This record gives sequence, structure tokens and C-alpha cells, in this order.
Amino acid sequence: MSKERVLYVTQEMNPYTVLSEISSIVNQLAPHTYNKGYEVRVLMPRYGLINERRHKLHEVVRLSGMNIIVDDDDFPLIIKVASLPGSRMQVYFLDNEEFFKRKFIFDGEDEKAFEDNADRMVFFCKGVMETVKKFGWAPDIIHCHGWMTSLIPMYHERIYKQDPIFQDAKMVYSVYDGSYSDTFTPDFFDKAKINDLSDEDLAAYKDGDKITLHEGAINYADALIIGSEITDESVQKSIDASSLPKVKHEEEEFLANYLDFYKTLTSE
Repeated sequence: MSKERVLYVTQEMNPYTVLSEISSIVNQLAPHTYNKGYEVRVLMPRYGLINERRHKLHEVVRLSGMNIIVDDDDFPLIIKVASLPGSRMQVYFLDNEEFFKRKFIFDGEDEKAFEDNADRMVFFCKGVMETVKKFGWAPDIIHCHGWMTSLIPMYHERIYKQDPIFQDAKMVYSVYDGSYSDTFTPDFFDKAKINDLSDEDLAAYKDGDKITLHEGAINYADALIIGSEITDESVQKSIDASSLPKVKHEEEEFLANYLDFYKTLTSE
């Protein structure tokens, strides 16, 4: 019997970044899943503050060379890889000089959000889906961590689910408090479109003039994990209204709980 496959898509991960609780959770969860006998791959952005020499990143030439369209412009996608320290598990980094060369993650030295965070997010989410296709590696579980991954459940459901690589994958979205959507401009929706996506496909990501990233991801996911305390009433309302299978993050038990949760999804 072949091993089940889990793909982690995350906006951050220790030791490469230490921005929030996401970094620590994915750092513990991914190798734990690997050590329990699953095939595991991790995809994250290659921010400029990640020291390539120290972490031994190198380019994967066979995966690089694609162009990702954002706002009608083509941006080259470079894929790099490193082994997670203390593990044989590999972490893949999506890189582009325009979006990820800077030595900061989401805010500049002036502590103001980057004006192109929406573009960076769209590039990353589109790049993840195309990279997994190029892997030729069909995941059983796709587990997304962080607002920067929130378009992936929609892309999966509306565009990629007919592809044999993605057709059997269960989409798990971990909801964490906060996002940068209040700094996005209305043209975000045009940038986020891919193939024949319509305004209706993106409607879950909008509430009046407000961009609702978590609510959109919740709408398209197959299951939810509540990764942190939620202070946004709209997000909490979406969680409460959802009939999806869900579990709350409990720090002391989360590794076992998450894997048990995966089993309930893949046994359906």
C-alpha cells in the first residue's frame, strides 16, 4: 500500500521565518507527519531574509522556468529546495526577484505594509498550483496555513480539481487571526482571476467593499482547523456557520489531533 501524501502550503516556517505562531506550528507538524510514515512536501515563499547559504537552498532547475501571470504581466517562477534541519524532509521555496528579494516579509522597514502584498499573494498561490502539477505528485491532503494561501482552496475547487494530480485531494484550511486584506485595492479580484474564473467564483472573498480572504477560503475548503483565537467577528461568523469538519488547535495535543483529523478526511 502506498503512503498517503500531505502537502503543506504555508506563508512561513521556522527556522526560515519566525513571524508568528504559524512558523512554529508548521515546523513541528510537517516533520511529525513525515516521521509517522506519510510522504510530505512543504511549499513556502523564499523571502529575501532567508539566508540561502546557511540553510543550503539550491535551485531545482527542472521545476523552474515557468512564468506566472499577475495583472497581465509575466513573472518568472524559480523553485529552490532545502532539507529541513534535523529531518530528511524537503522544503520547496517559490522565488521571484520582483516579489521576494526584499529583506522583509509583509511590512517594510517603516513598518508599513508593502503595496504589492496582494500581487505577491496571487503570484504565490498560482505558483503553488502549477508547481504541484509539475511535481507530478498527487497529494491526498493539501493543508494551507495563513492568509497568503487563502486563494488556493478556490483555485483547487474551480480550476484544478479536474486534473488527476488534484482530483482526490482534500483541502484543509487553517484559519489564523489577521490578514493584510484591508491594505488591498479593488483590482485584487482581477489579479486573482485565472483561466475562466468569474466574479461569482470570487464572490466569497468579498463582503461589500471589504475583501474577506479567510471567509473565501472557508467557503471552498473541505475541512477547517482553527489555528488561533479569532478576533474578527466576520471570520468567526463564517466558521460558526460552516458545516465543514473542523477542529480547534490545542497546543499540547495538536500533532496527534491533526493526524487523526486527516484520517477522518481520507477515509471518507
